[in-house]
Formats: sequence, structure tokens, C-alpha cells
Amino acid sequence: MSAIRPIGIFDSGIGGLTVLKEIIRTLPNEDTIYLGDTARVPYGTKSKETVIKYSLKITDFLLRFDIKMLVVACNTATAYALEELRSTLPIPVVGVIEPGAAAAVRASVKGKIGVIGTEGTIRSSAYVNAIKKVDPTIEVVTQPCQLFVPLVEEGWTDNEVARLTAETYLQKLKNASVDVLLAGCTHYPLLKPILGEIMGEDVEIIDSAATTADAVRLTLESKGLLTKARTAKAKHAYYVTDSPERFMKVGKVFIGEDITEATLVDIGG
Repeated sequence: MSAIRPIGIFDSGIGGLTVLKEIIRTLPNEDTIYLGDTARVPYGTKSKETVIKYSLKITDFLLRFDIKMLVVACNTATAYALEELRSTLPIPVVGVIEPGAAAAVRASVKGKIGVIGTEGTIRSSAYVNAIKKVDPTIEVVTQPCQLFVPLVEEGWTDNEVARLTAETYLQKLKNASVDVLLAGCTHYPLLKPILGEIMGEDVEIIDSAATTADAVRLTLESKGLLTKARTAKAKHAYYVTDSPERFMKVGKVFIGEDITEATLVDIGG
């Protein structure tokens, strides 16, 4: 079986592009296919059953491209649908929660980890459970940060509004004296400088994008699926379920370069 097959990546919208960016940086020889379910974003307000249904529909679409791995670049979909996808698919499936949780535990000296995310992700307790699975003695303090997503998509990642909002959200975690802050949303890497500034240099910021890319690399290596060399440049295709123009415009902020084409698709369901 050829290793030169694409990696399939999906998110409820645009935030998963931070994961894609890290995958491209870490694995420059790999082809990728990204699907953003922009017609049904956000997933955080939807039921577990609905998120699983959407995730399975998206996966069916990505499997048409003979993907060798599926990356669930959405925290809510990882929390609700990862096990269902793993039990259903014949290919490796990597989510964004387990890699981030493991990295946070490794980084914590005091055994106090703060987790920020959307309301749905925090409500699912997925990060708390993943951290406790690695080390049951860790104290986990959580804080939903609903306004971070619209701020990032507006491009307000380094202004007074973003700073004041972050200070309000993070006060609880500062009071708890956490020594690691786990940014449990794929939008949040763009806020990393402000998060670090507010939490202070003694608190390590872990983002799920970089840790997920490392997990993808390790998984491909272990399965013998890594593309080690190639003659042609790697290809990166983008699909969306609504508003490709907005995806291309806002997506540039997330991936750090122009997205010249995003194809509108109907995945059903």
C-alpha cells in the first residue's frame, strides 16, 4: 500500500487550519485534504448525537480521496465522535485532545493545569478526563472562553479588547496558581502571545495544534505510512460546506498564507 496518499483533516469551520498549518510544517512531504463544515459551525452548541452524525458524514466524504489517516481537528468532534470514528474506520484516527492533554501533564511541575476552551468542549469534560487518564493526581481547573473564537475570526488577536477579555477569563486560572495553560480550542494558538503575557513567564502554554501535528507524525511513522521523499511538491486541497469566499479570506489569518481555492461541497445529512 502506497504511503503517498493524503491525510484527511476536518473541523467544524476554520479553526482547524491551525492544526493543518502545524502538520504542513512538521510533515512537508504529505498531501492534505481539509474540510471545514462551515455551514453547520459551531459544533459546541450541538448534541453529541448530532456531532457524531456530522463527523461520520464528513468522514465518508474524505474517504473518497483514499486518505491514509483522519485528523479530527475540532475539539468538540474529538470529544464526542473520536471513539466512534476509531471503531468504524480501517485507518488511523488522531484527535486534538489526547496529544494536548499528554503534553500538558509532561509540562506540569506543580500538578495544576488550567484548561480553556469553548463551552461545548469544557462541558464535555474531555480534557479533564484525558488529563486524569494520564495522571489521576493532577488538579485541573477549567474555564470556558466563548468570546475568543469571534475575536480571532475578526482578527482581533493583539489589541486592548482581546487583552481585557483574556484578563477576565484567565483570572480564575491565575488565582488557582496553575503552572500550565492548555489552550483547548484550535482558534486559540493565535492568542498565544496575549495568553502568555497575562499568565506570566512561569506558566507554560500548550496548544493542541502543535501537539496534534507531533502525534500525526509519530502515528504515521509507527504505521509505516510516512512519505519520506517525493519528486513533486505536496498538494493541499480545501473543501467547505458554505461560504468559500469567507473561508479563504479568514483562513489566511489561521494558516499564514493565501488560500487560492476552496471548493464548495454538499456532504448531506
